[in-house]
Amino acid sequence: MKDYIEERAINIAIYIIDNNATVRQTAKAFGISKSTVHKDVTSRLMQVNPALAKQARAVLDINKSERHIRGGLATREKYLHKSENAG
Repeated sequence: MKDYIEERAINIAIYIIDNNATVRQTAKAFGISKSTVHKDVTSRLMQVNPALAKQARAVLDINKSERHIRGGLATREKYLHKSENAG
């Protein structure tokens, strides 16, 4: 594996842990795709730094389990603002 890919995988994991970031937020911050973030954290990082990979994975698993709640809140906000503008 190329050195810059290993370094990116480590930086991504640190970003996720420090910011409690989602895959989507991380991808946007690094200017890469969501699938690249996922691949870096799940497979590439396990080869380089398994302990860091487990920490990042734990944050992503929590975010994944909560995503339906965030989606519902976003929808609620959308319709609250729609009804305010309609009146």
